[in-house]
Amino acid sequence: MIKILYFLPLIMCAIWFWYLKSHNWTIRQGWKGFGYIIAFNIAVAAMLTILIQLTQR
Repeated sequence: MIKILYFLPLIMCAIWFWYLKSHNWTIRQGWKGFGYIIAFNIAVAAMLTILIQLTQR
């Protein structure tokens, strides 16, 4: 499960990069999407960390 969490942002960014290239957009035009992907994954990691801490007590 932990391995998936490390690869999830990489997979999501790769899919977003593929989407941008397939629609002839530049990375600069899609920069906001990368930011959303990173923010989403940080939020998921934070929630899971909190859940782990709460359930270990």
